[in-house]
Amino acid sequence: MIGQSVERLEDAALLRGLGRFIDDLREDGQLYAICVRSSQAHARIVHIDTADAVKAPGVVEVLTSSDLQADGLGFIQDTCALKSVDGSAFINPPRPALAAGKVRFVGDIIALVVATSANAARDGAELIDIELASLDAVVNVQGALADGAPQLWEEAPGNLALDWAGGDAAATQQAFASAAHVTRLRLVNNRIVVAAMETRGVIASYDAGRDHYTLYTPSQGVNHIRMPLAAVGLRTSPANVRVVTPDVGGAFGMKIPLYPEHILIAWAARRSGRAVKWIAERSDAFIADGHGRDHIMEAELALDEDGRFLAVRVHTLSNMGAYANGAAPVIPTVGGTRCITGVYRIPAWYARTQVVFSNTVPVVAYRGAGKPEYNYVIERLTDAAARELGLSPLELRRRNAVAQSAMPYSTGTGLEFDSGDFIGNMERALELAEHGSFAARREAAKAQGKLRGLGLALYQEPDGYMDNRVSLAFDQSGLLTVSLTGDDAGQGHRTTFAQIAAAQFAIPLERVDVQQGDSAIVGAGSGTGGSRTTTVAGVGIVTAARQIIDKGRQLAGQLLEASPLDVTFEDGGYVIAGTDRKVSFDNVIGAAFDARALPAEAEPGLSAQCHHLARAYNYPCGCHVCEVEIDVDTGEVTLAGYWMVSDHGVLINPRLLEGQLHGGTVQGIGQALLEHCCFDDSGQLLSGSFMDYCLPRATDITDLVFEHRGIACRTNPLGVKGVGESGCTASMPAIMNAIVDALAERGITHVDMPATPARIWELLHH
Repeated sequence: MIGQSVERLEDAALLRGLGRFIDDLREDGQLYAICVRSSQAHARIVHIDTADAVKAPGVVEVLTSSDLQADGLGFIQDTCALKSVDGSAFINPPRPALAAGKVRFVGDIIALVVATSANAARDGAELIDIELASLDAVVNVQGALADGAPQLWEEAPGNLALDWAGGDAAATQQAFASAAHVTRLRLVNNRIVVAAMETRGVIASYDAGRDHYTLYTPSQGVNHIRMPLAAVGLRTSPANVRVVTPDVGGAFGMKIPLYPEHILIAWAARRSGRAVKWIAERSDAFIADGHGRDHIMEAELALDEDGRFLAVRVHTLSNMGAYANGAAPVIPTVGGTRCITGVYRIPAWYARTQVVFSNTVPVVAYRGAGKPEYNYVIERLTDAAARELGLSPLELRRRNAVAQSAMPYSTGTGLEFDSGDFIGNMERALELAEHGSFAARREAAKAQGKLRGLGLALYQEPDGYMDNRVSLAFDQSGLLTVSLTGDDAGQGHRTTFAQIAAAQFAIPLERVDVQQGDSAIVGAGSGTGGSRTTTVAGVGIVTAARQIIDKGRQLAGQLLEASPLDVTFEDGGYVIAGTDRKVSFDNVIGAAFDARALPAEAEPGLSAQCHHLARAYNYPCGCHVCEVEIDVDTGEVTLAGYWMVSDHGVLINPRLLEGQLHGGTVQGIGQALLEHCCFDDSGQLLSGSFMDYCLPRATDITDLVFEHRGIACRTNPLGVKGVGESGCTASMPAIMNAIVDALAERGITHVDMPATPARIWELLHH
């Protein structure tokens, strides 16, 4: 089964409209909730009058922060161990589920209306009289750090939540002092809206007799929601909270954390004694879902006289938004800087990151969460350095990339590459792109008044961290149930993990049932994120399967009247070594449930658990090559060709892997060319709908040509490497390098994302 592009097991239901997404679910007698959100980015709450709203037809209750405080619950506060350079702790004031005293961004929730229908709740919300006293707002990092800037939190003077540093400042400074050449770039990693196909939602109920909450909500792992919801949101024992995640229509990191709506809907269910449902409308999602990226990065690369890299340093200003979640300070610091040296031999590095509060939507993890940002830095620096030195970007990479023969290789950032052929991937990608004939294509474009450019980007990323809990259990019919704490948001978990499990026992896929997304079933463990679920949960399946096979060997020995030491598991059955005497695995399963066949000390059944903690990363790597054509009259960028060569180790399902690469690459293309959050000076989101925020469409994308050059990973027994974040990690710098290559003949050496027609036209004509 491993290595086969079997059809997705999920699709039989999904393609017939039989999926179970959050808005498909209904509870008997459920109520409906609407969140009343702030229309201002920064203001004092002077007065809230709910008298008319509570009298509206169908309205059951209108709740504000005073009600929340009276019940003694309702805030979010993630822990973070990071410290500033002066030793002070990361500043993270608690976020109330309902704004108290102040609102700090457009979208902050001021009140919750609960009614017998969604329309009744909307009508009630319109009747709430809210008086806000406007305060000056700040929406960008430079403004937030400026003298006299409006202050969001008393606890964070100057709006600075964290001033972090990593690397070796002295060694880096010495390398720059001795450098023959220094390349400098100011890079903007633009803020984006995640825009998952399915908006967020919650259905909550409360059993007063058991003091027990049940929440249905899309997530990337039920324990990411359940634990903080119980501990700080509802102030109850986790044993009193069950979280269930049905089908999920896209997540990308945004559906990992606890949100105020989780707390509010559970609380409303307890107060009303009825199930309560909230579904975000798309306009809600633009200001209620966490945003992604938003960094300004001053980057420098030091080189010697032969073009060898000596050191890299980056000063990052990271806009965290109005409130902090656990990922926000990690992304631009310890998370992202692991990738600051990319695939290159760079002896010294130093990074300083200032994480800042502003009156904008809070930022959360978004596909890659730091890896794409810092790979973007090193790949843009490499191209810029090559141009300044008069070298080919290919040659500069050949001189500096870690050679396959050097593996395993320890980087200065603490990573240890176990495998990878960085230069080989690049050479093959250039062959696919027909690099040798590019000059002729450029001349042909010039004859038509167009500019043509070719760019590439190498990448690696550390994947496979954290843990996942896996349980395997056969029933008497031979059905294998696999449960895991990772959660599927469209990646094809049911198919992937059924393939891995079926391969261990040589049974058909139809005999594997994969369960996830229910805290009552999966138990403790981390969810999905960081391109790691297959590499962690997959190892858990292999480990648990070995335990079951070992237990079955005891039974097989008894059935074969042989010592278990002489019995091996081969081709779906047990065989006495050196003979043709064997017993099928199905017979062993039957014996496991037959009290007469069991040894005296054995428990009935065949099951095992493995809570696997990954202690070493795996490193997917590769090269993307992009060819673009630019219309000088309009500034429009057209993708003329796109080629990907990647190493993801052993493939479980090649078709699913290629789909993940396509999806991630298109998200990177969207950020590079189209997507951008725009706020005005008062904090209003100007790109607050799909009329103003541009997602990539099929017509914006060219064919994505993919080839796999896999080298088995040495850090896990499956040999697999992650894939989910690889596409966007490589595509952003590949596209922007291609655009700069096209514009270079006009003297333009840098363009910030997104490279919209307006931005390109302005550079060309002003």
